[in-house]
Amino acid sequence: MVRGEPQRSLGAKSGFDSWKFVGILSEMKSLSDYSASELRGAIALREQIEVLQGQIEELTGDVASEIAAGATEAPAPAKRRLSASHRRKLLKALAKARKVRWAKAKAAGTAPSPRKRRRMSAAGRAAIGAAAKARWAKFRAEKS
Repeated sequence: MVRGEPQRSLGAKSGFDSWKFVGILSEMKSLSDYSASELRGAIALREQIEVLQGQIEELTGDVASEIAAGATEAPAPAKRRLSASHRRKLLKALAKARKVRWAKAKAAGTAPSPRKRRRMSAAGRAAIGAAAKARWAKFRAEKS
């Protein structure tokens, strides 16, 4: 799309010819150029538009007007805070449940095996070190 041109996609769907609208804008007259009957007709059209907008709002349940007015949602309620005694009771209950779970796991003999440590080869470690030295050398060169 070229800068300054109206979008052409509006005409296909809504019957709105954007090029015609641009022509109307370029040929607009000042209010003093209109006759009294033309101004009365414009006012009548404006009143009809307002009536139709009111009917749309009635049909949609004023959803459109709330969106247009920027209606905000109600603030979220404050979070509940636990008392210190209740927090202690909760921690004790959780610790007890954790002990029960571990007791069951040990009784079944399926204790989780410790993770195997991954080892890096000497060549891999050397490559990482060389790359780090190169990065720092580049940084120092750019700095000075």
